[in-house]
Amino acid sequence: MNPDRPSKGVPNAPRVSVILPTFNERESLEVLYPALEKVLAPLDAEVVIVDDHSPDGTADFARGLSGAVPVSVLERPAKLGLASAVIDGIARTRGEVIVVMDADGSHPPEIVSELVAAVDRGAEFVLGSRRVPGGSGRALSFGRRLISSGAFLLARPIAHVHDPMSGFFAFRRGILVRGRLTPIGYKIGLEILVKCRPRPIVEVPIDFRPRIAGVSKLGAGEIGNYVRHVRRLYAWRLFGSHRASSTR
Repeated sequence: MNPDRPSKGVPNAPRVSVILPTFNERESLEVLYPALEKVLAPLDAEVVIVDDHSPDGTADFARGLSGAVPVSVLERPAKLGLASAVIDGIARTRGEVIVVMDADGSHPPEIVSELVAAVDRGAEFVLGSRRVPGGSGRALSFGRRLISSGAFLLARPIAHVHDPMSGFFAFRRGILVRGRLTPIGYKIGLEILVKCRPRPIVEVPIDFRPRIAGVSKLGAGEIGNYVRHVRRLYAWRLFGSHRASSTR
């Protein structure tokens, strides 16, 4: 499915689609899916899991999930990156409201209903934010907080929100027609904010939690990709999409 195409006319299409990119998240999904299912059951929702060929059997486990909320699994042949996983997941979704969240348990599933409710009230983009009153990033280590603060300072001038680094967000599918998404690395939310220019934007406070299991995938390579990504977004904002697409 074209990610820009609305789900209107698709038989039995859900209203809400939740995308979970995964790599070695089997243990986390064992805890996360039941909690997410309780939240999504009243919302006419689906879950789309995009797995990058996890060696721990995440995709096989996800295929066995069953309950009130249908789950589909897209298994990719290698570890191709979080942002591209979300784009591939969008193409698989059918809902008019799309939610993106981490599968490691750091994003509280109970907040999904608040994100969707804010979209229903008229917001085009709703961000789960650690940097608004009531939000917290205390689960981050000191080193991760330093990295997050530096990344925030780089992104703030082109994304006028309190927490442009958040990977927990919901949006209306229709905004995707406004810009071609070509992210590098893992900050797909920032890409959508800059290129699709959603208005209005709402930020909902979240308590960023420790991951349920496993280890963080953030490393020097991802940090370098983020810097390249932000540089391209500045070029896109300043010079237009044609010149920005050739910026490396």
